[in-house]
Parts: sequence; structure tokens; C-alpha cells
Amino acid sequence: MTPARRGNLVEAGVLLAAIALPLILEALGEDFYIGFATRLLIFALAATSLNFIVGYGGMVAFGHAAFFGGGAYVVAFLMQAGIFSAWIAWPLAVLAAGVAALAIGALSLRTRGVYFIMITLAFAQMIYYSIVSLQSAGGDDGLPLEQRSTLAPFDLASDTTLYWVALATLAACLIALKRLAHSRYGRALAGLRQNEQRMEALGYPVDRLKLVCFVIGAGVAGLAGALLANQNGMASPTQLYWTQSGMLLVMVILGGVGQRYGGVLGALALLGLEEALGLTTEYAHFYIGLALLAVVLFAPRGLAGLAGLRAR
Repeated sequence: MTPARRGNLVEAGVLLAAIALPLILEALGEDFYIGFATRLLIFALAATSLNFIVGYGGMVAFGHAAFFGGGAYVVAFLMQAGIFSAWIAWPLAVLAAGVAALAIGALSLRTRGVYFIMITLAFAQMIYYSIVSLQSAGGDDGLPLEQRSTLAPFDLASDTTLYWVALATLAACLIALKRLAHSRYGRALAGLRQNEQRMEALGYPVDRLKLVCFVIGAGVAGLAGALLANQNGMASPTQLYWTQSGMLLVMVILGGVGQRYGGVLGALALLGLEEALGLTTEYAHFYIGLALLAVVLFAPRGLAGLAGLRAR
């Protein structure tokens, strides 16, 4: 059996186990963990979107929360306007995040290195303070949703259904990421990571390629934000704050920068550790910091590299 076929079988087995998970939890009477598992999937989607920008596009962005939280607020605002359909609201959340990324990226990509990090952070904080200052957005309290979005013929009022929708969205994103990485565009991004100056000398539109990568990652983050708003029942300004960007970046580093499953493993590890350690000690973040330090020192390719998973 070839390594590729073996890998496909492992992926299929993991997917089947993930599909069956809520049914198993219901049978065990642990329905609470269905919501927690849904949260894991949503943050895995958000971290994967950031991993695409950082690991594939080579841009260390520190303002990803603007797109993540922005997607949540789009759903909340549309619900206030009487639009409950996810078929309308979720694509608009993706579109709004993409348009915001187009404007932010067009300016930010004029800079490089630490300046790019700081300007993306600055834009994200501007969006955060703008939303907090809006009375119509609920200020510091956030904006509650009247109900979950409707996604006919599926009933998102069911936690199990929302879990399956989040799982399907994450799986589709990972498949698209795999295909994109092996496309001409993906190979051009790989060339940029290795030697941006040479690619520019060869005539490649470097800034345009990076901007497209930035917009795609932001759009996926907007979709993750729309899912999180439905899972939480509200859009919260904490989703826009810089600490949210930092947490997503930690997930990417923990899982493996540029590794296809880096965002997924990072989200599972970070949120899983927080949940497990939170039940046993009040110093959970201290031990999480030690775990992150250990990964940086002894597994520079992250958990995905440590597990021997394929990078791209």
C-alpha cells in the first residue's frame, strides 16, 4: 500500500469517527461536549484560514480577528434586519470579510516584516473600537442573535446538526486547501515563500498573489465567525480583539505553520488542553505556555510535523 493511499484511509477513518462523535456522546449522556466539539471545529476552521495566510502565503498577520469577528457581526446585523437564512447571511459574511481584507491587504502589503504585522494589528484594532463604539452593535456587551440561522433543509437549532455543518465546512476547506496547494497558484505561492525577489524578477505579480491569498484566508475566517455566532448565540467584541488574533496564531504555531492539518491540530490541542487543565488546576495557562514552548523548541514543524503528517 502506497503512503498516499494509507494517508487517505487514515483521513477517511478520522472523518467517519468525527461524524459518529455526537451520536456516541448522546448515547453516553454527554450532550454538553457536542457544543464543545463544535467550538473546536469552528476554531480549527479559523486557524486553518490563518495558516493559509501565514504558512502558505508567508505573511505573518496579527489582525485576523477582524475577519473572524466581522463574520459574526455580519450574521447578527442581518438577523436584526430580518434576514435569518444562512444561505444568504453566511456568503455575505464571507464577502464582507473578503472586501475588508482587500482594502486592508492593499495597504498592508506595501510593507514587509514587522511593519506588516503591526499594520494588520492596527487595522484590526480600529475595527474593534469602531464596533464597540456603535450603540447598534451592542457596545461592550455584543449583539445577541434572536435564533440560529436557518439552513433549509437542515435544522441548525439542533446542536448535532450544527456540529455536522461545521464538520462539513472544515472538511471542504481542507480539501480545497489541498487542491489549491497543488495548483499553479499554490506553486507560485511556494516560490514566493522560498525566494520572493527571484519570483518578482521572473515577472510574477508578487503583491497580487499575496493579496489573493490574504483575501481567501479572510473569507474563510468570516465563515468561521458566522458559525461561531450561531454556536454562541451572539456576536461578541472579544472575537475582534487582538488577543483573539494571538490565540489563532498560537494555534497555527502549535499545530505547524504551513502544515495542511496544522490549524486543526493546533485548535484541538490548545482548546483541549484548556478544557482538560481547567478541570484540574487554576494554573492552566501556565502549563499551556510550557507545552507551546516545548513544541517551539523540540518540534519546529509543530504537532503535524511531529505526527509525520504531510505538509501540503
